[in-house]
Amino acid sequence: MSSMETKSWLNPDDLQTPDKTHAASVKLGGVTLTKANVQPGWKWSECIKPHVGTESCQAGHIGVLLQGQIHVVSDDGSEITIKAGEAYRLAPGHDAWVVGDEPAVNLEFSTDSKEFASWTRGEG
Repeated sequence: MSSMETKSWLNPDDLQTPDKTHAASVKLGGVTLTKANVQPGWKWSECIKPHVGTESCQAGHIGVLLQGQIHVVSDDGSEITIKAGEAYRLAPGHDAWVVGDEPAVNLEFSTDSKEFASWTRGEG
């Protein structure tokens, strides 16, 4: 495997386009990056639930919201509004929807194995 790699969102490894959703994924080593653009009116329970068949989203998410706002309600009743520029972590078991008239664009990360690490400060 090469020590460097690049991929384009214009030619993703996977593309999902349910109602009001455009989610493109690229795989780099053991890491998958998904860039999703969800339109105003998008709600997980209306746009995605019919495709997956679960009562709530059963995927965990780690990402950053690049544009717009998304409101999330977990199965335990806790709620959060994620705003552009904020990083987030969501446990499985939630519903979510776009807030307002602006599309929400996020970048999410998932990993199959630990092939990357955070920056170190040179200690040790």
